[in-house]
Amino acid sequence: MCVCVGPGGVGKTTVSAAIGLGLAARGKKVVVVSIDPAKRLASALGLDELPGEPHRIDPEAAADGAAGADSGLTGGEKSEANRQVQPGGELWAMVLDSKRTFDGLIDKLAPDESTRQEVLSNRIYRELSSAVAGSQEFTAMAKLYELHREGGWDAIVLDTPPSRNALDFLDAPDRLTRFLDGRALKLLSAPGGLARGVLGRGATVVFALLSRLTGVDVVGELSGFFRSLSTLTDGFRDRARGVQRLLRDERTRFLIVTSPEQEPAREAVFLSKQLQHEGMHVGGLIVNLVHDIGLNGHSVKDVAALLEPELGEALAARVAANLGDFDVLARRDSEGIQTLSRECGETDPLLVSHLDGDPQDLDGIALVAEQLFS
Repeated sequence: MCVCVGPGGVGKTTVSAAIGLGLAARGKKVVVVSIDPAKRLASALGLDELPGEPHRIDPEAAADGAAGADSGLTGGEKSEANRQVQPGGELWAMVLDSKRTFDGLIDKLAPDESTRQEVLSNRIYRELSSAVAGSQEFTAMAKLYELHREGGWDAIVLDTPPSRNALDFLDAPDRLTRFLDGRALKLLSAPGGLARGVLGRGATVVFALLSRLTGVDVVGELSGFFRSLSTLTDGFRDRARGVQRLLRDERTRFLIVTSPEQEPAREAVFLSKQLQHEGMHVGGLIVNLVHDIGLNGHSVKDVAALLEPELGEALAARVAANLGDFDVLARRDSEGIQTLSRECGETDPLLVSHLDGDPQDLDGIALVAEQLFS
């Protein structure tokens, strides 16, 4: 499994899609999974949307994209690295649907139909499972476990939210295990425990009044939810522990994706140290959006003189000045990459050039894949 982590705004989703396309082009069956609530993965693949279950990207489109047809991103430049998807190669993708994943998990874990219906029909459960902020990390963990256990994939590429939220995801199995093993759940799931030990007499009176006014038994709904949950704890616990093992497995690699700019680079260094502290296996550093076109040691005046016979004096001067501006960015990025490499302990980061625009389809993704796999 490959987990792409990093700051926001550095093209992490594009890189995740490019890794998936590059592996598929080499005969692998790959699924790219996004747990970012923003629908960037679908956009990167040139689609309006992606479902909450693995969806196969059209093989012919993938082959055309891997061949690097004219994307308009680099003046019609053709990709040479990925001529075709090799036999057996398949690219699949999905965006996490928290509600659907949560419901599917209840279907699998409920010991009987009565318990299943009790949980799924509970108001508290419906609100919790629909609230992305409250259930995203948990459902992502459940889906990851499911994809890994079902097998059939040569690689799973996981696109995570920006780095601070990615750390929340990595900590989700531990937090779930602590909650399931804690005294709070035992108290909440005991008959009358919610009212006696948590709400207190005053709150119980208020909720009783609300129940009469609205017809909704809030305390009963909460108690019923936690009682139902207590019958599923073994399954939740097994999944949490399974994901803990999966995240620390030798075959799981975390790729840190960043850009050379100062703030994203600082985030990447923090994330690298945190991953190592957590015992995760860091597989490498990918620096995206790198400016690598410059004057190559020449002066603006020299470049203008070289271009003048073809472009004329005025246009040659403007092109040379523009190249001088890019040279400033290229030198800045080079210095940033050196600092990143040193502080992350990565002597050979993968560099992806800054394209003329954001990739919007498989052709654009293939240009990124070419650089990653060359």
